[in-house]
Amino acid sequence: MERSDSVVPVRTWSHAVVTGGAGFVGSHLCAALLDQGTAVTCVDDFCTGTPDNVAHLMDRPGFTLQHADVTEGFEVKRPADLVLHFASPASPADYLRLPLHTLETGSLGTRNALALARRHEARFVLASTSEAYGDPQQHPQNERYWGNVNPVGPRSVYDEAKRFGEALTCAEAGTNGTDAGIVRLFNTYGPRMRGHDGRAVPTFIRQALADEPLTVTGDGSQTRSLAYIDDTVRGILAMAGSDLLGPVNIGNADEITMLDLAHKIIELAGSRSAVAFIDRPTDDPAVRCPDITLARGKLQWAPAVPADEGLARTIDWFRRQAA
Repeated sequence: MERSDSVVPVRTWSHAVVTGGAGFVGSHLCAALLDQGTAVTCVDDFCTGTPDNVAHLMDRPGFTLQHADVTEGFEVKRPADLVLHFASPASPADYLRLPLHTLETGSLGTRNALALARRHEARFVLASTSEAYGDPQQHPQNERYWGNVNPVGPRSVYDEAKRFGEALTCAEAGTNGTDAGIVRLFNTYGPRMRGHDGRAVPTFIRQALADEPLTVTGDGSQTRSLAYIDDTVRGILAMAGSDLLGPVNIGNADEITMLDLAHKIIELAGSRSAVAFIDRPTDDPAVRCPDITLARGKLQWAPAVPADEGLARTIDWFRRQAA
């Protein structure tokens, strides 16, 4: 589904629109774009993001915070040449709490973000997810794998919203010629995650810093691949700068079991916590690891931050927030 065999061209942006820009990944994208000299309009309805995530950007030249729900349609006040669609509840705690809004953001919200890109003749990048692969029967997962997804399970509101968003993006590119790309983000962690969002890294860190038992689901043998936020942002912006449609996996190809992750966080945090085992959620994937051959070849991208370094930075951020 790639548009061409070219590597990343040199592209600069005058004004980027980031939907979901007050969320975890979105807020880091906003900061990275500003650092590159790009004006940024951050669009968010704050259903899971918070203005606190972009408070440090409010006085920076070129930054605008716009409160809007992408499912209702929206416009920006100045021409845009890049639209990054990152609006969506993304953690299990959020999309299980907001199932209809999650589906509407992936469908109506994606349609409206694509329409904005089409009106402005802007490059469009959709944030999809490794959840598109479901509980995979191929390991590691490359972009040609269609996935193993339960369309009516509790996780389906997120999985199918993203899969529909991918289909809509491809249809828009094929029908209207919109310059679009799709990134499938694997597990990403770093500062500005919420301690109670249900994802493993912030949950374990919150528990470790409080010397509480780290709640590992099942027997902890299930694996994930974890990319530090700085690496993920570099991959997203490399995709934005390319002419690829994708999808392209952005993630870390190094796997870790959840039990090993728990012990690593206890060690890095200097915690006295023990490990407590709890039931695994329904349809929880047994393995999750990206094949990043395409990103390495076409985007000249690979993760660079070692796990111990990224986790230490994240633990330090959580510790400062609790001080």
